[in-house]
Amino acid sequence: MQQSFISIKKLTNEPYSKILGYPKSTKTQIKSRIKELEKLKIKSISFTGPTTIENVKVLGKGYVGVVVLAKKNNKLVALKIRRTDSQRKEMRNEAKLLNLVNQVKVGPKMIAFSKNFVVMEYLEGVKISQWINTLQGTGSVKKFKNTLKKILEDCYRLDEIGFDHGELSNISKHVIVGKTNSTIIDFESSSTNRRSSNVTSITQAFFIGSGIAKKAQKLYKNPSKNEIIRALQLYKQEKTRENFDYLLKILKL
Repeated sequence: MQQSFISIKKLTNEPYSKILGYPKSTKTQIKSRIKELEKLKIKSISFTGPTTIENVKVLGKGYVGVVVLAKKNNKLVALKIRRTDSQRKEMRNEAKLLNLVNQVKVGPKMIAFSKNFVVMEYLEGVKISQWINTLQGTGSVKKFKNTLKKILEDCYRLDEIGFDHGELSNISKHVIVGKTNSTIIDFESSSTNRRSSNVTSITQAFFIGSGIAKKAQKLYKNPSKNEIIRALQLYKQEKTRENFDYLLKILKL
């Protein structure tokens, strides 16, 4: 991915100001946000990535924010910018949730936050739906199984602490696969106040009800849906390691 960085001082100019204050902002808001970035020691931003907003490329866009590639003290980071139309008035809660999942070694590392920004570890990779399309030839089944098992292990750790991601049924946007690792991302809809269903959501997405499930079936012969559903029901009744291991066995992982 080509990276060309511009100074945050240039973010007052269009089209960059439209990203910093997406979808709509005043000059005063933009200047205030640039001061915030200075306090966070964000020096520059690279407008690159798979998503396009106002003809500008970014790493991602959600209901709460826009994510861009940035530099903090010359180190690459992912910067989440709070949308001006977001129902969230600040980013404190999302930073708190990210810190919590980091304690069980899940998600990108939380580095810093302010009212309108979260600074996170930058994880280079592609969305899992794109990654599956690249799997072909020798070793692809082993790669797929290892990656899926790692994601499920992360989901189990989240279930253990009563943390629900909230959007893992749509995994194509929420799992990134790099050369050496896979990571669950985007915790803006997460909660510790509802029943966690991370393992269940990921398993259903991979093996039962999505486009990714069809691609998974082409890679290796899955167990029957009934077997998977029975194993999931057992796990949902009691989220023990024993029941989780039984699910992995059924999934041939």
